[in-house]
Amino acid sequence: MKYSEEDIRRLTWQCRRGMLELDVLFVPFMEQAFRDQSEEDQDRFVKLLDEQDQDLFLWFMQREEPQDPDLKRIVNIILDRVQPD
Repeated sequence: MKYSEEDIRRLTWQCRRGMLELDVLFVPFMEQAFRDQSEEDQDRFVKLLDEQDQDLFLWFMQREEPQDPDLKRIVNIILDRVQPD
């Protein structure tokens, strides 16, 4: 799906989860990297936003991994941005 600027504004608002650990990952990703992702990875990020905060927290703290390969890929993309090797 091609995302319009209106879609991006709406998604940026959705990134504000109220959990600091997620906000500091999602908001900068949305503002700085989302537009540069492939359409498939953009779709994965949108899918990720539908997940429960408790699951997201465990995935991003690397205590668990998503079972869904699409979610696992986008989690890794976001983590790689904040934890470069």
